[in-house]
Amino acid sequence: MNQELYIQNSLSRKKERFEPLEEGFVGMYVCGPTVYSDVHLGNCRTFVSFDVMYRYLLHLGFKVRYVRNITDVGHLTDDGDAGDDKIGERAKLEKLEPMEVVQKYTNGFHAMMNIFNTKRPSIEPRATGHIMEQIKMVEDIIDNGLAYEKNGSVYFDTIKFASSSNEYGKLSGRVIDELMNDSRDGLKNQDEKNHPADFAIWMRADESHLMKWESPWSIGFPGWHLECSAMSTKYLGTHFDIHGGGNDLKFPHHENEIAQNMGACHCTPAKYWIHTNMLLMNGRKMSKSDNNSITPEQLFTGDSEHISKSYSPMIVKFFMLQSHYSSTLDLTDGALLAAEKGYKRIMEANRYLQRLKSGGKGNADIEQKINDLIAQTEQDMSDDFNTPKSLSRLFELVPIINSHRDGKEGFIDISEEIVLRLQQTFSTFLFEIFGLQDEFETEGNSISEKFGGLMELIIDIRKDARTDKNWGTSDKIRDKLNELDIQLKDGKEGTNWSLN
Repeated sequence: MNQELYIQNSLSRKKERFEPLEEGFVGMYVCGPTVYSDVHLGNCRTFVSFDVMYRYLLHLGFKVRYVRNITDVGHLTDDGDAGDDKIGERAKLEKLEPMEVVQKYTNGFHAMMNIFNTKRPSIEPRATGHIMEQIKMVEDIIDNGLAYEKNGSVYFDTIKFASSSNEYGKLSGRVIDELMNDSRDGLKNQDEKNHPADFAIWMRADESHLMKWESPWSIGFPGWHLECSAMSTKYLGTHFDIHGGGNDLKFPHHENEIAQNMGACHCTPAKYWIHTNMLLMNGRKMSKSDNNSITPEQLFTGDSEHISKSYSPMIVKFFMLQSHYSSTLDLTDGALLAAEKGYKRIMEANRYLQRLKSGGKGNADIEQKINDLIAQTEQDMSDDFNTPKSLSRLFELVPIINSHRDGKEGFIDISEEIVLRLQQTFSTFLFEIFGLQDEFETEGNSISEKFGGLMELIIDIRKDARTDKNWGTSDKIRDKLNELDIQLKDGKEGTNWSLN
């Protein structure tokens, strides 16, 4: 691997050169969905971002074990140690078994990931399938003196851990003194915990709780934070390369994961932590109560007051790629319209590029510019997976491709070697790394290969009419196609067509 990769590490708050623990291999764990409802658009952005990272690591030649869990137990409605299990609540609401709820929304999640053309992870473990591993981790934490049992529930002793280690708060920036003050101020309101900052790693279940298992402490269920610690350890070891998730998981979920791993084996789980940022809408956080939200399905159908038309999945994905994963992304109708225009422009250029069979005698200046832009495309992706910058380099190549198509002087003479390099670069980045699809070429799309063949026939008929100086027929074909938003462009290399 000649290209060095740099990653912004949330743990150190620095951009660091990526050095895997084992040469040529990457272990990556990403917190997956809690399957109690349909996946929302913010989740889609997170999983699309990590899919691109996965794809790029593969492109660099790494063998990657990508683990992304399914949370199907233990995630309570207040995201803490109180409330009801989200899946149990949904099961009661829909009058289903909890595992029916899990299967229904897991299927929906997979379907949406397929729509966005993301790769499946190497392993997709479920929390309910790893209860024994979680019980064992709780036992190890207790044995190491960092957890205690109260009335059948087991709590992690956060203050004791923070006092004996400088790890707690390192990821999120949580100040330990604040935790100590919180614990003193709120102690009177705690029923079982020694300190408010302590969190449950096993919870005793009451009679109404639907999902519960036997343990040494009670019939109960594991804490939400525990499952990721147990499953990442099982499949990637006690110390692995990359742990990722949304920025909202940094505290308490990821901070508590680190504490649990340290409590069980004295090991920090991941060397590099990566967090994606929020998806906003019209400059504000998405919220149903504020009537400021939209579902993926509404985007695809156009059935929302917030957008002027429908947008295809690939246009939505292209829009996501135009912002760095660590930046907030503001979804607006105007931004989607601009993304649609950019997507069509780059796909049209690529279709022309891939049809080229050979080049010309070569032009040193143009070819140097092309080579530099291709190199920068790779460099930008290796600089913390910078998709917007990498995309911008491809867009800088589009005028060169279009000028070749239009037969402009100085641009048409590109050697066959450079043509092949351009073809490979566009194909690799657009489809293999970014995971886009050309919806024009997608089987089953209203515009298909058959349509392309029909256009070639129409162009041939028009060419024959022009040869016979039948200008009326030639103009009629061109004008009728213009009415259908299909533009013909005559150049030295012949006639090409594009969608307006």
